[in-house]
Amino acid sequence: MMQSILEVRHLRTLQALRDSGSLVRAAQLLNLTQSALSHQIKLLEDRYGTPLFERKSVPPQFSATGARLLQLADAVLPQVEAAERDVARLSQGQGGQMRIAVECHTCFDWLMPAMDAFRARWPEVELDIVSGFHADPVGLLHQGRADLAIVSELDAGEAGAVDYHPLFGFEIRALLAHGHPLLDKPFLQAQDFADQTLITYPVPDEMLDLVRQVLEPAGVRPPRRTTELTVAMLQLVASGRGVAALPLWAVQGYLDRGYVAARPIGARGLRGELHAACLPQLSPRPFLQDFVRVTRETSFVTLKGVELL
Repeated sequence: MMQSILEVRHLRTLQALRDSGSLVRAAQLLNLTQSALSHQIKLLEDRYGTPLFERKSVPPQFSATGARLLQLADAVLPQVEAAERDVARLSQGQGGQMRIAVECHTCFDWLMPAMDAFRARWPEVELDIVSGFHADPVGLLHQGRADLAIVSELDAGEAGAVDYHPLFGFEIRALLAHGHPLLDKPFLQAQDFADQTLITYPVPDEMLDLVRQVLEPAGVRPPRRTTELTVAMLQLVASGRGVAALPLWAVQGYLDRGYVAARPIGARGLRGELHAACLPQLSPRPFLQDFVRVTRETSFVTLKGVELL
């Protein structure tokens, strides 16, 4: 009888390669180096004497052998993960709650799909979003009004009192109307915003990456206009009422349809981050760890320009 060399990690590698679309992104999704990932694949190809996928195709086109192993992965991995969750329930008890507070207006674009995926895996955990926008979601953790907070910055003053779980990083692009003179530039700098009306959400400046990282250090204070809704912001930009700056993943659909135009901010681009914060006693709970993992994987696979932290 032929002895199998297949391991769960090999099946996860093949799934990650298919879902992410490239070796580079699959390595990031699995938190491995690209060389380690390539070594796993080569081990399987040497064992079976045939390539698993076409190296030059993007996304990868799997061979008959690779497709069969993917079929196995799709059948086996959900059972493995379900068994691991069952073991966690048996050892640590069932149930629990996770009230989520957010500080960003665009979080719901990725948070709702992640919550849907989590509910299917942990139906006994009561999952809810704390109503309203919160400028200090971490404060709600200490007040017992939330269990998890989605934040864009780590607070050094909370070291030891709060655990931060990295989610993902992303690019923030400047949004302009078609025909705007600034579109002649390959990227925008702080001074380019000086005589533009900047359209933002009605939040404190310290919560706006463009203001905090770019405009404030340069002493640039453009005229301002605010709106609660992302679609209203894009309508104002499209009609030439001002410019805005939003995560690329939040506006990619509008860019694809040609509703507005975009330019990078700075020669290296402006980056933002999102983290999940909770009190230390919640971090070891299996459902919290699985929520973070599901959120990272779902966002990485479905959102444009996302990088895992």
